[in-house]
Amino acid sequence: MNLSLYLLDLLRGETQADRVVPRTGQATRLTLAVAGAMAFLAVFAMALSLASGRLADRWSEALAQSSTIRLSAPAAEIDVQTWAVLSVLEQTPGVDSARALSDDEQRALLEPWFGPDLPIADLPVPRLIEIIETPEGYDSTGLRQRLAAEAPGAVLDDHTRWRRPLVEAADRLRFLGWLSMGLILASTAAMITLAAQAALASNSQVIRVMRLVGARDAYIARAFVRRFTRHAVTGAAVGALLGMIAVALLPRAAEEGAFLTGLGFRGAGWLLPLLIPLLAGFTAFWATRIAAFRTLGGLR
Repeated sequence: MNLSLYLLDLLRGETQADRVVPRTGQATRLTLAVAGAMAFLAVFAMALSLASGRLADRWSEALAQSSTIRLSAPAAEIDVQTWAVLSVLEQTPGVDSARALSDDEQRALLEPWFGPDLPIADLPVPRLIEIIETPEGYDSTGLRQRLAAEAPGAVLDDHTRWRRPLVEAADRLRFLGWLSMGLILASTAAMITLAAQAALASNSQVIRVMRLVGARDAYIARAFVRRFTRHAVTGAAVGALLGMIAVALLPRAAEEGAFLTGLGFRGAGWLLPLLIPLLAGFTAFWATRIAAFRTLGGLR
């Protein structure tokens, strides 16, 4: 049977062949429940993947636009070397701005580990100089050579070692999101296949009678394909809707970029869950079609 005829039958009303398929029963309830549950999980897998990717991309982008120079020198030379470093940075192409962090700012950075009463002035804490890059960036190798000549105690950290793991994490999370969607579709196909086989087996006597009066296997299988595909789309639509409502009720993203409060969809991303019922229908169509012809072949 041509695929276009199958799709046409899915859009048309019930036919006499539909009487072979039980309108209610365990197979029907199983198809609706599995499609709904899998669609609900798919929405959360999609939201988690997108949120994780956004967070890693945001961190990576922030680190890509900034660098840090750690300056260690005797107290008598720290101001002189700081001025030398800032002078070098002013003359470096690709550096948009640079500034030395104050004692209060450095204390705030160390406060989560050492508490609020850390005596910065009495400790050999390196002076930190923040660099904001232009979109074109700068030559880190050349800058390190100039710093070594002008300020021997200066160490440039261009955040490469921090940025690379975040980029890799974003790529892996996106891959895991697609992998989760594939596993959900595969599980849906397996459960619908079992439900279709059970429905066919329970109606084996009716199928034999229909064959005696001239019904072809394609005519019988089309009824099962139509019924189970509709049930899968209906269940997936309900599950996807409930999943979208659950995601919408989650806390909104916080300014500090907390992960769990950023879980959700943004803008046009809310249209992505609408593809889940279509994918469920496509999966159910082929799973039921293959199961129907295989089972009908075994009933000869």
